[in-house]
Amino acid sequence: MMTEDRPDPDALLQVIGDDPHRPRRGQLKIFFGACAGVGKTYAMLQAAHQLRAEGTAVAIGIVETHGREETLALTQGLPMLPRREIQTNGRLATEFDLDGALTAGYQLLVVDELAHSNLAGSRHAKRWQDVEELLDAGIDVYTALNVQHLDSLNDVVGGIVGIRVRETVPDRIFDRAADVVLVDLPPDDLLARLSAGKVYLPPSAMQARQHFFRRGNLIALRELALRRVADRVNADVRVYRISHAIRTVWPTRELLMVCVSADSAQEALIREGARLAQQLQTQWVVLHVDPPHESGDIKAQAALLRLAACAQHAGADFVNIAGQDVAHAILSYARQRNATKLIMGNTAARSFLPFQSRLAERIARTNPEMGLVLLRIDAAQRPIRRWELEKPAGHVKALSIATLACILIVAVASQLLRFFDLSNVVMLFLITVVFTSLRLGRLAGVWVSLLSVAFFDFFFVEPRFSFAVTDTQYVFTLGLMLAVAIIIGQLAARLQREAKGAREGERRASALVRVTRDLAGAIAVEQVVEVCRETVEPLFGTQVVLILPDSDGQLVATRHADFVELSVAQWAFDHAEEAGHGTQTLNGALALYLPLEGPMAPRGVLAVEPGDTLLSGTPDSRRLLDACCFAIAQALERIHFVDIAQDTIVRMEGEKMRNTLLSAVSHDLKTPLTAIRGLAETLEHPGGLAESERTDIARSIRIESDELRRLVSNLLDLARIQSEGVRLHREWHALSEIVGCALARCTTALQPRTLVTDLPPDLPLVELDAVLMERVLANLLDNAAKYTPPDSTIRIRGLSSGDSMYLLVSDDGPGLPAGDPERLFESFTRGQKESSIAGVGLGLGLCRTIIAAHGGSISAKSRKPHGVTFEIRLPLRIPPAVDSDEVNA
Repeated sequence: MMTEDRPDPDALLQVIGDDPHRPRRGQLKIFFGACAGVGKTYAMLQAAHQLRAEGTAVAIGIVETHGREETLALTQGLPMLPRREIQTNGRLATEFDLDGALTAGYQLLVVDELAHSNLAGSRHAKRWQDVEELLDAGIDVYTALNVQHLDSLNDVVGGIVGIRVRETVPDRIFDRAADVVLVDLPPDDLLARLSAGKVYLPPSAMQARQHFFRRGNLIALRELALRRVADRVNADVRVYRISHAIRTVWPTRELLMVCVSADSAQEALIREGARLAQQLQTQWVVLHVDPPHESGDIKAQAALLRLAACAQHAGADFVNIAGQDVAHAILSYARQRNATKLIMGNTAARSFLPFQSRLAERIARTNPEMGLVLLRIDAAQRPIRRWELEKPAGHVKALSIATLACILIVAVASQLLRFFDLSNVVMLFLITVVFTSLRLGRLAGVWVSLLSVAFFDFFFVEPRFSFAVTDTQYVFTLGLMLAVAIIIGQLAARLQREAKGAREGERRASALVRVTRDLAGAIAVEQVVEVCRETVEPLFGTQVVLILPDSDGQLVATRHADFVELSVAQWAFDHAEEAGHGTQTLNGALALYLPLEGPMAPRGVLAVEPGDTLLSGTPDSRRLLDACCFAIAQALERIHFVDIAQDTIVRMEGEKMRNTLLSAVSHDLKTPLTAIRGLAETLEHPGGLAESERTDIARSIRIESDELRRLVSNLLDLARIQSEGVRLHREWHALSEIVGCALARCTTALQPRTLVTDLPPDLPLVELDAVLMERVLANLLDNAAKYTPPDSTIRIRGLSSGDSMYLLVSDDGPGLPAGDPERLFESFTRGQKESSIAGVGLGLGLCRTIIAAHGGSISAKSRKPHGVTFEIRLPLRIPPAVDSDEVNA
């Protein structure tokens, strides 16, 4: 394969992800029609029968016949998967069985009514989601779809027929289908079938004819279906042409391309192109080829901006591409877009070189497959040449410097002739041509070439100081020298312009990468505002202000600026169009207002102050600004959805805590209250109760009341800590005093368990909140009392090591539950999900919160062979000095 026949790698990468024919999963074939009754299901079943005859394993997943005898007859002879029964609204209904289809082992399944909404209780809400899962599993699917069920056409169809369709299918499903078969029927034939009862049963048919099935509706729906299928086929043609590197134009669909130059007079050409596109009812695009010699022309770039605005206002895509050869660039892009007609301006002016053809003539000679339309433009509106745009003062300066350089080279060459031959000295003049062209441009390079030949003839060729030539060989030498000098000078100037263009492109790309990188790390609106001020403003050399909507939808500037007008910004935000300075809307404003269009919705407006360097008057800079606006809009949209996600998480956590709290209140508060009520009722009837029994009942009431009090206290403490945090009242205490107080509170609950304490008398004092620390120990002991048998032993041990004090509470009970021990310290987490043990799982969570406020830590570890140890670590500080007199007292 020749190099020019290979596919363009960039274009191939753009379409390879959209090629539906790659064998990566099951193939989807859609039988597409304008409305019900055109024969989609009938044609689909016929195709299924044909595949089955060819040996393919085909089965019917689900088909809706709607009582049509012809369709019902076609279901015979094809295996039919059993439907899934679902109980809904008190009745038994059937639905497509996705799991059964996945395990049935068929190569192809017929699944009717792609837009159908599944019954509640199904795995997916929509049938097209079931089909996607079948395709992912490698199963081919035949399905049917009406045009009104496409998402993009839903509003259009609703406006035509006056009925809003609720069941829709995303357009991506339609576009990614391996094949779409259009099943079409003329409106009169469809109405005849409706009257004959072949679409709906007679009662429904009469109502349908009065509403949906009116002839005008059917004609409009048919046109929509034909156009949608044509759009898809056109996309398939584009993919095929790119993947097979087809360079010629296939006129399968009309596309006009208006070719303009950087001249404001070309607006007339755009308007003529718009009228022609309107007459042909076709798409069109405006193309400008940006040659290197126009990249620095301020007037040309300003005219190009006006042309781009004019094209966009007329409804065309404006494309600006770089190219050295304008004719070649136009033809290459036209073949890439598969354009069928080129529209160009036809002027009487010819090129300044007599041997160079006009652009239209060159395109006409090299382009046999595209139509060429030449529209007359007055000579006064001809394209402006480069030398007409440049300032005369710039020419005078460049030519003066070039002349001085030639004079200097003549002086140097006259000295070198003492040591070198004349042929060697010629290279000095060629080097001068190269450097002059690189530094001063093409016109100066041509001027230096002419001067070099003239000076060489006048000063160095015999007879010297005369333009006469005695040796005819020098005539050829001088002519060749002039040609080589001009060619080298032009190549050097072209190289300089291309290098300048490459530097500008690299600068824009680097700037966009820098803006995108900074915005990618923004997680708050304030950071986006900072990026606008520190990155975007220096990039364009002007002030920009981000204007965002508040909670009420009113725009508010993120910082004060004199040029900001919120009314203009509000218009740009509401209409999603640019406004203000330099635009067609509210152009009397002091700034340019660009809407920040996110993928989902507008996110704000960027106000740009028009300074001296605003956009530099170039389309490339404007495209860079538009790219920055899109990046800012994406960042704002990401932050918006992050805030929504965080709010959702907070609400979910709050809902989870509320449900857990309600569950705890309904169970753990109800249980002791019920017990207390029952015991109190027993005491109301004292007859037959011994004194010991009355004492036991009173003790039980007290125990249940204590349990209820601890539960309520934990709930109140949790609420207070979450709202106010932990407030510590630190004082110096001996650890043995706090342990003693906690044991006194829990003595009754711990009986008849054995308590062992190991607290050395030389333990240092600890600075802590005694009330809260006593609460921690009480919760740990209460936890041990709940989860250990009555014959267990509970040990409390204290020790100091380095700068930490350790308090260990151990037992020899059943030990920790399976899983991570750290989860026990979360709120509303219990060792056993459902048990008769009272509690809501707050005790250990409060312990960790209190210990963390003291700067310490708490952890749970399993003991050998069984049991658990809770380890509390508290930081040790240097205690205050105790006066000996106070000790003696």
